[in-house]
Amino acid sequence: MRASLLQIAVEDDESVKSRRLRVSSLVREVAEREGPDLIVLPELWTTGAFGYEAFATEAEPLQGPTYEAMAEAARDAGVWLHAGSIPERAPSDGGSAGADGALYNTSLVFSPAGELAGAYRKIHRFGFDKGEAVLMGAGHELVTVRASEAVLGLATCYDLRFPELFRGLVDAGAEVFVVPAGWPARRRAHWSLFARARAVEDQVFVLACGTAGAHAGVEQAGASVVVDPWGEVLAEAGPSGAEVLTVDLDLAKVAEVREQFPALKDRRLGVAEPRL
Repeated sequence: MRASLLQIAVEDDESVKSRRLRVSSLVREVAEREGPDLIVLPELWTTGAFGYEAFATEAEPLQGPTYEAMAEAARDAGVWLHAGSIPERAPSDGGSAGADGALYNTSLVFSPAGELAGAYRKIHRFGFDKGEAVLMGAGHELVTVRASEAVLGLATCYDLRFPELFRGLVDAGAEVFVVPAGWPARRRAHWSLFARARAVEDQVFVLACGTAGAHAGVEQAGASVVVDPWGEVLAEAGPSGAEVLTVDLDLAKVAEVREQFPALKDRRLGVAEPRL
């Protein structure tokens, strides 16, 4: 599988509509130039991950304008597209945030036919009783998607700090973790550390795609990274500016690593029941 991560520079002075058009064009350009099977976008690129004031005003239903634009881009490009995440406004009967429904940080994955293949509501909300942690609801379902030859396990940004989520994705068959993020620059070292840790402990590929620029004055870490099942960094973007990482993943390496170093078989705590 060939994967392209689009580290997008997000700045506060660009409208959501303008950014949506820019990113849609970028998806098509990268697909034509790089020939990937899978393209990955960052977290909350429409508003910025720290643009809390825009969450409610720019929230959209699951099948809203960003959904439509990304479905069309995936279809035109003929690629699997992990479209990062959007502030989703659930139907009024789907949450507890009042008549307009709850907000969620929701990732969308589209097939090359432009069909929705998976949607993941972020489980761990960042903010320590502020920001996202109080403005958005928490998801509760682990989500995997079979894309091309790989099973993708979906997670988002702050989720990286919670290894039990990723063990659950491994038990569900994940071979590649896809993690869009809006990670702050002041904790860039943690971002790189966690991406490698999740790859090593679960013996999977990790595609961690972040943003550059600044969200509501919060400098972004950039440093999008691709890590293999041994924890080796296959490609890493710089800390600032837009950048595209394209990497060929040898998916057979997941099984090879697990056979050569069968640590997952030695688990004793929290082991899922065997699937029939």
